[in-house]
Amino acid sequence: MFNSNNAFSSNSGGVKGTGADAAGVPLAAVISVNIQRIRQDLGGSDDIVIREIRSEADGLTMAAIAYTDGLVDAHAINQFVMKSLSLNWLAGEEPAGPDVVPDAVRLLESFVVAAGAVDTVSDYNGLYDAMLSGDVVVLLAGYTFAYAIDVKGWKERGVTETSNQTTIRGPRESFSESLRTNTSLIRRKIKNPNLWLETYSIGRVTKTSVTVMHIRGVAKDSVLEEVRKRLQTIRIDGILESGDIEEFIQDTTYTFFPTIINTERPDTVAAHLLEGRVAILVEGTPNVLVVPAPFVAFLQSPEDYYQRADFSSALRLLRYLSAFISVLAPSLYIAITTFHQEMLPTALLISLASQRENVPFPAFVEALAMEITFEILREAGLRMPRAIGQAVSVVGTLVIGQAAVEAGIVSAAMVIVVSITAISNFTFPAYNMSITSRMLRFLFMMLAGSFGLFGIILGLFALLLHMSSLRSFGEPYMSPFAPIVVGKQKDTLIRLPKRWKLSRSETADSGNRLLKDAAPVSKGGENGAND
Repeated sequence: MFNSNNAFSSNSGGVKGTGADAAGVPLAAVISVNIQRIRQDLGGSDDIVIREIRSEADGLTMAAIAYTDGLVDAHAINQFVMKSLSLNWLAGEEPAGPDVVPDAVRLLESFVVAAGAVDTVSDYNGLYDAMLSGDVVVLLAGYTFAYAIDVKGWKERGVTETSNQTTIRGPRESFSESLRTNTSLIRRKIKNPNLWLETYSIGRVTKTSVTVMHIRGVAKDSVLEEVRKRLQTIRIDGILESGDIEEFIQDTTYTFFPTIINTERPDTVAAHLLEGRVAILVEGTPNVLVVPAPFVAFLQSPEDYYQRADFSSALRLLRYLSAFISVLAPSLYIAITTFHQEMLPTALLISLASQRENVPFPAFVEALAMEITFEILREAGLRMPRAIGQAVSVVGTLVIGQAAVEAGIVSAAMVIVVSITAISNFTFPAYNMSITSRMLRFLFMMLAGSFGLFGIILGLFALLLHMSSLRSFGEPYMSPFAPIVVGKQKDTLIRLPKRWKLSRSETADSGNRLLKDAAPVSKGGENGAND
């Protein structure tokens, strides 16, 4: 009974206003007015498509759809929206009058709802949010509201293997830039109705969707309320990555240490949720934030829980040792060779003295030059094309180190110390904690060059006091070391077998035991799940 046509033209005159003025302005009952305002506010953009549905009898516009090309599934629009409106419009009924459509709501509920989730919008602000989020908007003559139908269909990167947090054993999948894909990856691992989601729109211009996930009854209410409060106080034009959110919601204490976990692994997020933490997912980024974040969590790898407990404990102890080497190795070398030579065996002291005989710089300047050179090579390797970045960083390090030794600028022992320090830095599972260790390394080098071992010891005391004073969303940063909780030491320096660990971490709701509400194991098939 009706035909559709493209009725889009650029910058039509008529209704005045801009997108910024659309907030709270209700939709008009006359479709032509709505169409004119949409064209005006969106500046005649080429990717904004408006299609009108008109009566073959009198040519009146009875309905119109508007969407953003590239954000929608064109097949779904033609199959569910256009076809339904064109073939079933009013089931043969005649319009009650000009620009008035009787029973249009019943029609859409009968034929269009099959397309997916349907919401109603009553003002231009809500209409633009829906259109620019991938919904198709259906305008009806005679009605001051419109339907927003979910037909999202933009191109996106699929679920791929994680590249930054690799493991030998365990899942390979990582998050993508699609928010709904990321939430589904977590849902697949935690099939529980108590896994709740809350979505916020942050950014006055970008209106980025930010989802908060937690397990009801496991996450602390105080932590959840703090997350909500900090998200709701964000005032910014745009959120393009989870790092923007992280900077706004992190604790304001000035520190080098990260107080928020970020990861691209769904299994890691699921494990943190089971521990009582809260996950924050941001649309457009594969990096998910997790709070609160104790210090021990940054030295725990997902693979620790996929290997035997004795293997995992040995590797975790090695990781802690590597952390100390990464922070303190250059400073200890500087302090001992400069102020405390009597601590070295005579043969080693003579060897080091002979190596440094032609070096014109003190040990501190020598170490500082080598560390800065290595940091430059590391950064260059990250920014260069992947095919040659790693080769350039490795070859550059070898060539420059060997040339510096032969030129008498640095000693061979210093090259060894800097190399061991750099290798130890790569053992951190969390990249942001490795950056922290690199910054602390320079501070301890300055203390060692000025005061020797006395300066290193003073620096360690100050560092421990500072770390003990930190909090992450109200939770102690050094828990369960400070304050000491003996019953929570089963998964800190070492990991005891899982059958001995029947309670969650300190971040979980008090008294919550892992097996308190355990459900019986179900078989796959009719009564179980088969993945």
